[in-house]
Amino acid sequence: MPLLDARNVHGGYGGMNILNGVDMAIESDQIGVIVGPNGAGKSTMLKAVFGLLHVSQGEILLRGEPIHNLPPNKLVQKGMGFVPQENNVFPSLTVKENLEMGAFLKPGNVKRMLAQVFEFFPPLREKRHQPAGELSGGQRQMVAMGRALMAEPSLLLLDEPTAGLSPLYMNEIFEQVKLVNSAGVGILMVEQNAKQALGIADKGFVLAAGQNRFTDTGAALLADPDVAKSFLGG
Repeated sequence: MPLLDARNVHGGYGGMNILNGVDMAIESDQIGVIVGPNGAGKSTMLKAVFGLLHVSQGEILLRGEPIHNLPPNKLVQKGMGFVPQENNVFPSLTVKENLEMGAFLKPGNVKRMLAQVFEFFPPLREKRHQPAGELSGGQRQMVAMGRALMAEPSLLLLDEPTAGLSPLYMNEIFEQVKLVNSAGVGILMVEQNAKQALGIADKGFVLAAGQNRFTDTGAALLADPDVAKSFLGG
């Protein structure tokens, strides 16, 4: 049984569909990456999975249980975490306070999860008493991911985690995504840096006009000349 199984998902805003029958499934030990041109429905699909967008047709299952159109707080309780692209830290709070906010459902686990987050993201340990707003973009992204992990999700959704980052931080974030996944957390992420993201993906989903154009392993998609020509810049 897949960890996440989305079938024929339709949805959009203001009566206009953006998703037109998307299929997407990943196992609990996999990294899934959603790529495609601007306006393809990538972030919209992530929002549909996390209950931020009404699914008008189709279904989304988490470990076989229907979860589409549940509110985000219920999805967090069921083991899902979500890191939006923007405004994803509390800038006036310290790094440690930001992380502790993520454990509100499991306050008894704060000490243990803080230790694990600092293992995933070593730079945060020495910055733990610093306001998050003073950090670099890459370090703020680590805080946002770390806060989501404080609730011990089985599935972590990441919306363009490397957007606006330097190549150095981009590579570091991808390495940390792999590390989090190796610790038993399934990952589904949207990425504009398609080549690099597919390079770490177990499953890749290429969307266009709100539909699957290609679905395969990351390696197979990188090797596909049609994918390269249409979506990866040659």
